[in-house]
Amino acid sequence: MRIPRSRSTLRASTLTAAVLLFATALTGCGSGGPGGSDDGSLDVWVYQDASTKVQREVIKRFNKTSDIKAKLTEVPGEGYSDKMRTSMGTPNAPDVFFNWGGGSISDFVRKDMLLDLDPAIAKDPELKKAFIPTILDAGAIDGKHYGIPMRGMQPVILFYNKEVFEDAGASPPESWDDLLGLIDTFKGAGVTPFALAGTDAWTELMWVEYLVDRYGGAGVFRKVQSRGMAAWDDPAVLKAAQTVRDLVGRGAFGKNYKSVNYTADGASTLFAKGKAAMHLMGSWEYANQKANQPAFAKSGLGWTTFPAVPGGSGDPRSVVGNPTNYWSVNAKLKGDERKTAIEFVKFAAGQDYSKDLIANGDVPTTSDAAALLAEHENPDYARFQYDLVKRAPDFTLSWDQALPATYTPPLQTAVQKLFNGQLSPAGFVDALKGM
Repeated sequence: MRIPRSRSTLRASTLTAAVLLFATALTGCGSGGPGGSDDGSLDVWVYQDASTKVQREVIKRFNKTSDIKAKLTEVPGEGYSDKMRTSMGTPNAPDVFFNWGGGSISDFVRKDMLLDLDPAIAKDPELKKAFIPTILDAGAIDGKHYGIPMRGMQPVILFYNKEVFEDAGASPPESWDDLLGLIDTFKGAGVTPFALAGTDAWTELMWVEYLVDRYGGAGVFRKVQSRGMAAWDDPAVLKAAQTVRDLVGRGAFGKNYKSVNYTADGASTLFAKGKAAMHLMGSWEYANQKANQPAFAKSGLGWTTFPAVPGGSGDPRSVVGNPTNYWSVNAKLKGDERKTAIEFVKFAAGQDYSKDLIANGDVPTTSDAAALLAEHENPDYARFQYDLVKRAPDFTLSWDQALPATYTPPLQTAVQKLFNGQLSPAGFVDALKGM
């Protein structure tokens, strides 16, 4: 399951083990700073989860070709961002590291801690052509690329329960009117129309992100990123907030969504068991269902796109979510170490790397991945996801990832209060402007 920053939890015992492991990892980092490890290797940090095995394999392949070896440090996921931030600028900083692009690295860019990869991309036209443009550009800050895509794509998808739909004689929504009609249909059948993990505000944020995109287009959030919080005063943001309150009032999320979680599989279980008909969630929902409800993932899980909204100016082909994760390079690297780090991140563009991602159940972000998707464990789902992203004119990074981390708590609080009726739509806009 691909869980972004602040979207995972660990039990106390796991957290303790994580801290110990991280401490051990730091001890193993070279004391000479970037490019100055005692053994002359590059320190490569990755978020530790089920996909880490892909990075282990690329380390092995790379080290067969390079005089300067790469050494992988697997940092436990919980608190990864905090550890990344506290390490940068210190002798224990990584040479190459996993990140989410956007706000997760914006502070580093501002402090000139990251290598601008545009010169390397310009020297290697095949590298730029290797990735879907919207994915590569999502790693850019102020028009410069500081990351190379290194994991699978993670768009937000509207999932549906095939059996529940069949029992109701219903079809997946193709328009907003269809969606509203399905709310009434499933309520009449005693089924919650949409599963929603209301205790985890980031799941509600997905609704706001898509609605703002559909009402006003991707440019609305880009204005916030470039002009600051005052730019939330856009008609599309207010309209999206009004639509959220309308959906809540219609019973779209049932009566108990405020107490349902995602991290403990609450919403996904309700959905898989037929207690809810649909679920707006990141593409990792498939892997989540495969792990916890394998029969449902195999034959009962359906997927479709988020529909357009009446009067909206946004392109209904656009998507929101997490385009992918990226490798970034520490700007302090010099000479051969810098050259080696650039060669390392280029390995993510290779077909061997894409094949490893597919074998892991991921969908690569490379331009030529379509020819490889037949090898995916669920080719239909993989092709849907790949085509969804490739044809999208814009892929908006999740707001809580795109904005600097300091904005995440007030953003999530405002979203949760909007869904819970503690903020009016106008109050929601004011709360965002005041962040």
